[in-house]
Amino acid sequence: MNKADQLAIADYKKQGRSSAELMEAAGLSVTREILKKSSGNKALILCGPGNNGGDGFVIARHLQNAAWQVTVALLGSVDSLQGDAFYMARLWKGKIIPLNEVRYTGQDIIVDAIFGTGLSRELSDIVRETVDKVNSAKSLKFAVDIPSGIKGDTGEILGSAIKADFTITFCRMKPAHLLFPSKKYCGEIIVADIGISDRIIDQVDPDIFINSPECWIDNMPDFAVDIHKYNKGHAIVVSGDYIHTGACRLAAMAALRAGAGLVSVSSPDDALMVHASHLTSVMIRRREEIVTDLKNHRLNVWCIGPAAGLTKQTRDDVLSILKAGKNTVLDADALTVFEDDPRILYEAIKENSGRECVLTPHAGEFSRIFPYLKKLDKITAAQNAAKLSGAVIIYKGADTVVASPEGQVVISANAPATLATAGSGDVLSGIITGLMAQNMNAFDAACASVWLHAQCANEYGRGMISEDMEKLIPVVLKALDHNFSS
Repeated sequence: MNKADQLAIADYKKQGRSSAELMEAAGLSVTREILKKSSGNKALILCGPGNNGGDGFVIARHLQNAAWQVTVALLGSVDSLQGDAFYMARLWKGKIIPLNEVRYTGQDIIVDAIFGTGLSRELSDIVRETVDKVNSAKSLKFAVDIPSGIKGDTGEILGSAIKADFTITFCRMKPAHLLFPSKKYCGEIIVADIGISDRIIDQVDPDIFINSPECWIDNMPDFAVDIHKYNKGHAIVVSGDYIHTGACRLAAMAALRAGAGLVSVSSPDDALMVHASHLTSVMIRRREEIVTDLKNHRLNVWCIGPAAGLTKQTRDDVLSILKAGKNTVLDADALTVFEDDPRILYEAIKENSGRECVLTPHAGEFSRIFPYLKKLDKITAAQNAAKLSGAVIIYKGADTVVASPEGQVVISANAPATLATAGSGDVLSGIITGLMAQNMNAFDAACASVWLHAQCANEYGRGMISEDMEKLIPVVLKALDHNFSS
């Protein structure tokens, strides 16, 4: 967005217009949202020393023109402002008080225009005191672009941050609107159009996106009228021992529901009868025949990890599957078994360039297999992990990030809290496996699966358990087909 702002300003100047018009548009868009959301008439505008503060002066002027009682407070002095922010401050005809002299009682709304998305260092003591007082106030709180105290590209809280009821941002969301912990501070996020065209965004060529069907719908498996099950792939899910079979079945059924033509469970002998008593449409294969199965080109996607066991057998099976050149989904135990030397896993993934692999770690698993990346922000960590391993990374959580080895990033925005239930991740692994079985590329399959997985939880609501999710996959796929059919 910094680059987009620069390009938009350059575009304005070519047209003989001023860059201040962009700031005017931003402040006016926030004012409109305030007037929609609040029925009060007393506003406190907190302005900072940069362009975010300039937006605040625009808001103050327009609210005053709408007959509001407006108090403006500034961090620093007007004379220290520069450029458009100084110009907008001079247009404000009311009183300006120092930030540390503000009284927070009796205000209907407080507008946070102290710092924008460019903040990179921890807040000063004066601003921290302001943040504490704002958060304690009963007024409705509006943040301009992003709540002050948040690092816009990572979601990091820089000591303290304002907890907004509404955040009005411009043109596009920023990563911190979607990542935790910052997402909790943003309240309802409103994206305002301030005149930056899609043509300018195309020039910027961003590589971070909100996960939505528009990202991958064109690459979803095609259900041609003459299709048959052998065209839709044969997925294999590797099972744990006889007391650890449920996770495997969750993944297998999800793969089948996601559209794989055939799905089999590769089971150790002690678990064969357990699986046979539960499975009908999913087939069962003997684990001892895995060497032969890996030579079968029809068994085109393998999923291993859900309750597979933290054993040498699991480790050996992962390496055998990768060596065989199979497209692979690695989850849970299939990741943790490489904790002692994760480089072995990276090398095995990269050994066959024609194979695609998806890793699905949650934060704990990520720290085990990418120990040197765990302290980085989530986007940078996922990007580096994908490049290091050669696999698509699904870094799971309330703000799941999907990253490709080529540097593409997608952030989940539709995941509800109800996904925090045992077995949920196994279902996700199964959906990915089912889509990859139908020859969907790994990155698109990962993005689509994360979105579908979350939508299943949204469809069900409270009380959902993992067994419910598999049955909701067709419901979500049907709605997707309806909404995006040509």
